[in-house]
Amino acid sequence: MSFGQGGPFDGPGGTTPDWDALAEESEARARRKRWMYIGGGALATVAVAGIVAAAVMTSGSDPKGGSASAPPSASGLTEEPDDKPSFPDVSVPPPPNPRDYISDPAKDKAPLTPATLFPQKKMIVGENTYARAKTSSTKDCTAAAQGALGSLLSHNGCSQLLRATYSKGGMAVTVGIAVFDSPAKAERVKNQSKPNLAPLAGDGIPASFCQGTKCLMNTNATGRYAYFTIAGFTNGKPVTGSEAQARRIGGDAAGYAFNQITQRGKDQATQAAREQAKEAQERAQKQS
Repeated sequence: MSFGQGGPFDGPGGTTPDWDALAEESEARARRKRWMYIGGGALATVAVAGIVAAAVMTSGSDPKGGSASAPPSASGLTEEPDDKPSFPDVSVPPPPNPRDYISDPAKDKAPLTPATLFPQKKMIVGENTYARAKTSSTKDCTAAAQGALGSLLSHNGCSQLLRATYSKGGMAVTVGIAVFDSPAKAERVKNQSKPNLAPLAGDGIPASFCQGTKCLMNTNATGRYAYFTIAGFTNGKPVTGSEAQARRIGGDAAGYAFNQITQRGKDQATQAAREQAKEAQERAQKQS
């Protein structure tokens, strides 16, 4: 039997394997496999790198998580335009505090007259309406006070005392507002005095109102102003401790006085805020 052309298993006599030839062929096959693995790994690495680069460019994102930015300049930094828009300074200071204007004479410059403190012909407090009668103003505060109140006002430098009387249903109340140069003096008058404001008759209020009879009196203060009320019957009848009408009209008048003084501060603060806004606008126009 013949096997054709001899191969590695063909020994000299055709029956013994050629072990050297077999070893060389096995080593050759191993070398070919190693080169295939190395070449395949290199190609895979190049392919993966290409996929990552393509993904980064497509998504427009920074591989570290940031967003894509403009191409850097030659210096490595993004250039900013030289003609960036500038904005003028239009800052406005915080709005003034209304209380500052009723506490500081240097700021409290609005006209101070019965027409500015008691401008309405009727005093309306809640559901109650009272008709205004006579008003007055004096710089001699002792002339509008009775008893120890006069000396207390003078002692603390009262510069003006304004009064107005209101009435309803046989009851009347006089409101007095005293002006000082500091809140401390107004507070001192409030704490030390036994209120004894002189009642203001006239314009429909008889002279018997709170003259020589018992009336209900109150005192309080806000800012550099102290305010007083004296309430009673217009026919001279004395007020008893349980008289609800006198308490109501006196309390309404005290609240009204407080509101009028507070409104004075608000009006001046509002005007100051308008002037500040106007000045800021003018500065902005000059800068633009």
